[in-house]
Amino acid sequence: MEETQAGIEQDRIAEAFVSARRAARGLADYPGTIPESLKSAYSVQDTAIRLHGDSVAGWKVGRIMPPLDAQFGADRLAGPIFGATVFFDQVGKPVSMTVFEDGFGAVEAEYLLRIGTQPDPAKRQYSLEEAADLIDAVHVGLEIASSPLGAINDLGPAVTASDFGNNNGLVVGAEVLDWRSAGFATWPVTLTIDGVVAGTGLAETMPDGPLGAARFLFELMAQRGIALQKGQWISSGAVTGVHRVAPGASVEARFGADYAVRCTIEAAAAR
Repeated sequence: MEETQAGIEQDRIAEAFVSARRAARGLADYPGTIPESLKSAYSVQDTAIRLHGDSVAGWKVGRIMPPLDAQFGADRLAGPIFGATVFFDQVGKPVSMTVFEDGFGAVEAEYLLRIGTQPDPAKRQYSLEEAADLIDAVHVGLEIASSPLGAINDLGPAVTASDFGNNNGLVVGAEVLDWRSAGFATWPVTLTIDGVVAGTGLAETMPDGPLGAARFLFELMAQRGIALQKGQWISSGAVTGVHRVAPGASVEARFGADYAVRCTIEAAAAR
């Protein structure tokens, strides 16, 4: 009976988030009992993915910082990136991306890894080298982190995971040439909002860098019974931090000396 009640509660939470996203409506509070574990949060996420109905074009990977990593037994979390929210940067014409005006909205500079070979669904552990062998391209990019729930990042990683990992889109920038030998994880990355520097950083400061995010995702999805697909993107984590944005903002991220990606921010509309 308790398991049935838990399942009903998880379904209600998923329905509330999906409905709020479709209506571009803010949520003042978490729509149910906050999940106590990432396993419960991913159960909500699984239901929400089914209700959402769009194809999954990739997965965002985000950090879980100490001491919460010990509490939840993981130093990262994942959420789906839906096909309708993936856009490709065009030189001279910034992509328009959306955030929930009455919720949470932020932008993150990230390296995007493309899956070139479908992982074995039965394989549960990967070395960094094995993870790298499944990647066929690395691009620079921007993740739009947005949720109808304004306090999503204040309520812990299980809350974040339960609402699609707080994702609302991806801007895919230029491909990093010769990524295996380019040393891109050591490149300085700078993100500006309306021309003002919001953050700087290096991807190598993340645990095992961007490839560590890929390894984490391959192992997590095998545990969850989700088959990753060739061509899906892995948004590997915020290099310069999570930077709040509001409609009207202009964003640019620069990666090393030669790569940049841009977008503008608008308010999400009901659909």
